[in-house]
Amino acid sequence: MDTVLLQALILGIVEGVTEFLPISSTGHLIVAGSLLGFNDARAGVFFVAIQSGAMLAVVWEYRARFFRVNTKLWLNLAVAFLPAAVLGLAFGSLIKQLLFKPIPVALAFIVGGLIILWVDRGARISRVENTQTMTWLDALKVGCAQCFALIPGTSRSGATIIGGMCFGLSRPAATEFSFFLAVPTLCAAGAWDLWKNRALFAAADLGMFAVGIAASFACAFVVIRWLIRYVATHDFRPFAWYRIAFGMVVLATAYSGVLNWN
Repeated sequence: MDTVLLQALILGIVEGVTEFLPISSTGHLIVAGSLLGFNDARAGVFFVAIQSGAMLAVVWEYRARFFRVNTKLWLNLAVAFLPAAVLGLAFGSLIKQLLFKPIPVALAFIVGGLIILWVDRGARISRVENTQTMTWLDALKVGCAQCFALIPGTSRSGATIIGGMCFGLSRPAATEFSFFLAVPTLCAAGAWDLWKNRALFAAADLGMFAVGIAASFACAFVVIRWLIRYVATHDFRPFAWYRIAFGMVVLATAYSGVLNWN
């Protein structure tokens, strides 16, 4: 297989597996891209674009909910989408310039893991048991929590799920709404980034995008079905410990000189 297509396949798998878990898909892509030597300006755009594969997996899994008239759901998604959209447009370029690097990502992994341990440390009383009973104010609170995901390594799904739980959503309700919110968020981010950086790519890159998006879709579809079953009876502490361990490995290899993280 062509090297570029192999890189796209690996990164698509990484994206699909990590997008909906509270472990940061962008953080994993930045670290994986650094290991693969794919960490230039084109890589940043590719990372955002292949998230559309994961988004399509959500649309397919919940197609009955998305394609029937559900004004309340779409209103809640619009309200939740706005905070991160506004901040992303205002500070997205600066964030990419300063924080899209393995070391800041590793620090965000560790801090995020500690926050998950704190939030998920015991039984919580939930006032919103499913997404159908969410109000627009609940959606706005989750949308504000999603803003933290602009920091790479934080995790979009982690911020929305843990944020939702802090604001009174049950673990299943927060997880499902996080899936739904991925659709407008990933669509807008991917389309905007591709349009803004279209000069970096040529028609020959279509194969790379196709492989990455297809791999992302397939892996995300499996993860979505598994995660819904998992959250019904488990907490998120294993993901928190994974984040902390992953971040510490990156920091240790960087400062010991074992790996040269670009």
